[in-house]
Amino acid sequence: MTTRTVQRNLWASAAVVLVLLLVWSDTTRGYFAAIDETETSKNCFCELEGSINDCSCDVDTVDHFNNMKIYPRLQSLLVKNFFRFYKVNLRQECPFWPDDSRCAMRFCQVENCEEQAIPQGIKDKGEHKEKAAFKYTREAQVGGSACSDGEDFDSSLGFLDTSISDQAHREFELWAKHDEAEEDFCIVDDHEEGSQYVDLLLNPERYTGYKGESAHRIWKSIYLENCFGGNNETANKFSNYVPHLDLRDVCLEQRAFYRIISGLHSSINIHLCSKYLLSESKDFLDPQGIWGPNVKEFKRRFSPETTGGEGPHWLRNLYFIYLIELRALAKAAPYLRREDYYTGIAEEDDEVKLAINDMLSVIENFQSHFDENALFSNGIASIKFKHDYKEKFRNISRIMSCVGCDKCKLWGKLQTQGLGTALKILYSEKLNLATESGLWDKPHIEADPIFRLSRTEIVALFNAFGRLSNSIYEMENFRRVLR
Repeated sequence: MTTRTVQRNLWASAAVVLVLLLVWSDTTRGYFAAIDETETSKNCFCELEGSINDCSCDVDTVDHFNNMKIYPRLQSLLVKNFFRFYKVNLRQECPFWPDDSRCAMRFCQVENCEEQAIPQGIKDKGEHKEKAAFKYTREAQVGGSACSDGEDFDSSLGFLDTSISDQAHREFELWAKHDEAEEDFCIVDDHEEGSQYVDLLLNPERYTGYKGESAHRIWKSIYLENCFGGNNETANKFSNYVPHLDLRDVCLEQRAFYRIISGLHSSINIHLCSKYLLSESKDFLDPQGIWGPNVKEFKRRFSPETTGGEGPHWLRNLYFIYLIELRALAKAAPYLRREDYYTGIAEEDDEVKLAINDMLSVIENFQSHFDENALFSNGIASIKFKHDYKEKFRNISRIMSCVGCDKCKLWGKLQTQGLGTALKILYSEKLNLATESGLWDKPHIEADPIFRLSRTEIVALFNAFGRLSNSIYEMENFRRVLR
């Protein structure tokens, strides 16, 4: 064999090897892509370190505090009767557009609560509120008076008529409701016709298949019609949301508003990813199908590659809204300790009061609470900002009536009402006045308290905070899986 022939054969062999390498590289590209996806998935959490924007604590502190101290307490508390029954109006019509949505799965439907399942104490409190009108009628003012039995006493002389007509009393009630509503950051619809009790344990928040144009319209309305600033448009489907870089040029109040909404949105998405329908197969153990974490869906919603680099910042905003609601619970702790949490089941009611007092003590001892005084502290301009906050959050409450999936609507209303209650607590002049006057230190409040929360507001507040706590806990689970 000549030298030239050997060289020719060597070149041919080399060419064959090169072709095989190229083919092998192409066919194994998925393997290397998997490595890249792992690196990409870690980027979902690239912003979850260091200090939290506009707050005085860091991510690690919140993670440890929530996962070790708050999450376990809430898990045992929120299954109690007082917190599992939530009164809400799911039949309210959408005030903005015709309801043309259809949910894709049977899991959208809310399971009705049987009347006998609701503790009598809860129904009594909701159905038999104090009839204040009687206090001002003539019968209430003159009936049963010890003075009227005296022979030398003429009840008509010197009589001060303190009765009030039914019409006047109705007007007074309207005034009182108006005054109380002035402090509300959301629409409370538990007293409206069509409202009903829902058992939250029978209707857990999880993926229902509600998506598409209807779902996008809800969030688009919340972000574009209610949020301040941010006009950049990006090429991906998340172009409706404000890029985090735009937030550097807006004031604290605007920045905080966006982070609150973004944090709520992130929390809801984490719930859907962590309780995803993995299989609809039914058996004796899983009549509702098999539910669990969907890592792929989590990456789709939060990885930088699929969100134009915004996903990690959305996750970071979850910590901001968590600190908002945590601070609200701490501030309202003196008031919440005075609540009875009454259901009529004495032993459980006592357990709930003890559990509430224990958790409130833990929350009060947290060292890095959000400083609510940093907002609305700029004189006259802040008065307008505070008014705008209320109007925008009330509008978001109305938008939640437009959600086309009943179960999504249920949890959307609950979490926006819980958030609205938290903001009401943080910025209530009445609560500040009651605290400054030492009202909570008195053994008994003789008159009606200056500040009050309804049972529905309390249930929404604790359950909404429970949802945020659950999101931070589940996010840590996703982080462990993706390492």
